[in-house]
Amino acid sequence: MEIMVDLPEQTHGSSGWFSLFSDFDIALFKAGKHYQLYNKLGAHQVEHLGEAGTYFAVWAPNAAYVSVVGDFNGWDRHSHPMQVRWDGSGIWEIFLAGVGLGQCYKYFIRSNNGYQVEKGDPYAYQWETPPQTATKTAMIDHTWSDENWMESRRTLNALEQPLSIYEVHVGSWRRVEDAGTRYMTYREMAVELVAYCNEMKFTHVEFMPIMEHPFFGSWGYQITGYFAPSSRYGSAQDFMYLVDQLHQAGVGVILDWVPSHFPTDEHGLGYFDGTHLYEYADPRKGFHPDWQSLIFDYGRNEVRAFLISNALYWLDKYHIDALRVDAVASMLYLDYSRSEGEWIPNQYGGRENLEAISFLKELNDAVHHHHPGVMTIAEESTAWPGVTQSTGGGGLGFDLKWMMGWMHDTLDYFQKDPLYRSHHQNQLTFSLAYAFAEKFVLPLSHDEVVYGKYSLINKMPGDTWQQFANLRLLYGYMFGHPGAKMIFMGGEFAQRHEWRHDFSLDWHECDDPDHRGLQRWVQQLNSFYQAQPALFEQNYSPEGFEWIDINDHVNCVISWIRKGHHNDGNLIFVANFTPAVRENYRIGVPAMGKYIELLNSDSLTYGGSGVSNTGELETYPIPVAGKSHSLILTLPPLAIIVLKLHAQESDLPPID
Repeated sequence: MEIMVDLPEQTHGSSGWFSLFSDFDIALFKAGKHYQLYNKLGAHQVEHLGEAGTYFAVWAPNAAYVSVVGDFNGWDRHSHPMQVRWDGSGIWEIFLAGVGLGQCYKYFIRSNNGYQVEKGDPYAYQWETPPQTATKTAMIDHTWSDENWMESRRTLNALEQPLSIYEVHVGSWRRVEDAGTRYMTYREMAVELVAYCNEMKFTHVEFMPIMEHPFFGSWGYQITGYFAPSSRYGSAQDFMYLVDQLHQAGVGVILDWVPSHFPTDEHGLGYFDGTHLYEYADPRKGFHPDWQSLIFDYGRNEVRAFLISNALYWLDKYHIDALRVDAVASMLYLDYSRSEGEWIPNQYGGRENLEAISFLKELNDAVHHHHPGVMTIAEESTAWPGVTQSTGGGGLGFDLKWMMGWMHDTLDYFQKDPLYRSHHQNQLTFSLAYAFAEKFVLPLSHDEVVYGKYSLINKMPGDTWQQFANLRLLYGYMFGHPGAKMIFMGGEFAQRHEWRHDFSLDWHECDDPDHRGLQRWVQQLNSFYQAQPALFEQNYSPEGFEWIDINDHVNCVISWIRKGHHNDGNLIFVANFTPAVRENYRIGVPAMGKYIELLNSDSLTYGGSGVSNTGELETYPIPVAGKSHSLILTLPPLAIIVLKLHAQESDLPPID
């Protein structure tokens, strides 16, 4: 909560003004170590000598003149000139009595080189709804009711808990039909999305960037308002309410965060004070050719402080549980998406952006120091070593990394006709060769269902029955594979259309038995995942996984074991990647006894054909694949089954 404070006046020379900055604040800012700049820069409601008003502060070191323009002065560039601090910080300040909440404003900046522009406030808590471009005076206050969640987050090891992520785009998850079609608000989502996540048993929601962005078609990845949730869906307090409701329902919140680039819109950060203030000046380093956007200058202390303050702001003020850092590879490599001659080597002649590497380490250290229990997740698509190793151990310090290789290989395999899968089984199993080199998230994200790539269900080969069987098999394989899980919205009920950001998901498809059956399967997988310690206690450790057999290429069958801290809870997965039923199929098992089939993606409940292994399955003292005992199973078509030794009634899935 932002508190109204009575500010002492600080007088310097013949000019009198007061400031929220102490000398220590300025020293930290110059050194790039001030991580709470959101409490200092920007627009803040304060009280001075009995008068309520707004204190404005903006960093513009190369400006010759700065003024505040807005609703309160008719946008007059001469009414309220700001004063630059005497300490060389480049910060301009002013207190305006009587300026309250909800006022639109910008900074008029005239540079030393004669450039003139009106800029939105980089630290504003709220912006106008696009296409309007002004920032607004606002307070960020909310009475939180998620104390139990926050305390649990601090004490539990997040990497030893289930992590099943539902990726959501706020603007298109569900649209509201009233006088036309409109976005669902944050508060409406606090009812609908919370209930749906509980129903589907996802542990976390990952919101694609909700920070203010001018172009809706950028999906939030081209940000102008880094400190403001998009006003398209409501206020800052409304978004806080959504997070609070998710926490009270036991659902964590992950935010997509974009420190890799920002758009060139005139009202944004680019060429802010008539110089390349936030971005690298040389376009070979400061302009991104793929996204036509600007790249932050990670070597500039004040820019590093801006970005780290922004990361901590969402954790501090909005109780966010994890930041998924976008496009990390583009930050790490100076030659990312550039041809020879289009990039500048580092001081040693290499392609690594040493300043970005240093920034990412500092970011992760700051997050983990100030907010124990919060995670950082890297979208990093290369083989950069040590992404999830500690900074003290020479790594970048992230907690998790997207496993892009698994995603590409798995989807490529599943798109093949089962007739040809026997020749590509190594593609499916190769991921285990490096599955524990980092701590991974298995991402089936929005990027895989746009731009002509087809929806997940339409990627699957065969007729309608085979497509749904394949997708159930894919999800079962993912939940049996080590690593956290992530499904993009619509994938959980097999939406046929590619994702379209201008439309709601096709929720009516859930009325169809095939779609509803797959939705039940995802729900069941989430429940099973959270109930079985073998699936999460050692999710990122080789001790939690063991192959049984990956060599049956002819039948396209693989089998493996997932292990928790106690071997009596081990699970056996057997997957058949062809539409043929495999009768009397023998697999090796590590222990004698009676096994129970706990899960079967071919169950009639999920839209399958109903081929199953009923009752208790006795082992035989016949060694197979290096195991002392074996089982004889019936393998359903295009399906995965999960077995457990001496299963209890509590292990059995609930009846829908």
